[in-house]
Amino acid sequence: METSVGAGLNEYLTTPVFLDWCHGKMIGEPVQESFKTLHDLKRVFRDSSALSNLGPSREVYRVRWWSPVNPGTEGGLFWGLTLLQPGKVGDEYFMTHGHFHAKRTCAEFYGTVSGNGMLIQMNAERRTWGGIMEPGSLHYVRGENAHRIANIGSIPLVVWACWPTDAGYNYEPIADQGFSACLVERDGKPVFIAVE
Repeated sequence: METSVGAGLNEYLTTPVFLDWCHGKMIGEPVQESFKTLHDLKRVFRDSSALSNLGPSREVYRVRWWSPVNPGTEGGLFWGLTLLQPGKVGDEYFMTHGHFHAKRTCAEFYGTVSGNGMLIQMNAERRTWGGIMEPGSLHYVRGENAHRIANIGSIPLVVWACWPTDAGYNYEPIADQGFSACLVERDGKPVFIAVE
């Protein structure tokens, strides 16, 4: 038995994306990738002398994502992951830059696959708090909250994410003021301390 398709249907065929869930890999032509080094994050960590003793080209985290539609498209979703390396700058855990969404009504999901981390959030009143990330944990980030993740373990933290295509990014408040608290190691445990 033969099956035929309508004329022009092949123009809708897309290249598939394949996921290696546990190792934090996305494979396929549409996948994009970027990474951040200690040099890129020099304004994020508070201990500049400890930072200067580490190699500036050392990778802190890598992001891979699939944008099936253009950014800003209403009603779509992006899919991606963050692979955050273990380490500290002084007593402060390796972490992502952090951002608000440009469109504050757009929420986001984070799902932890491997490693141990902390999802750090800050609201508009600059109150900062965290939630433990461990394999299997799913986290909901409200659109109005700034957010970043920190690796509090000894292996790479692999986190999958899904967010609206029109969420956008607003890095300026974090670049200018940072979060109101930072996550440091005290007696082998993660602790928040206020930033002065």
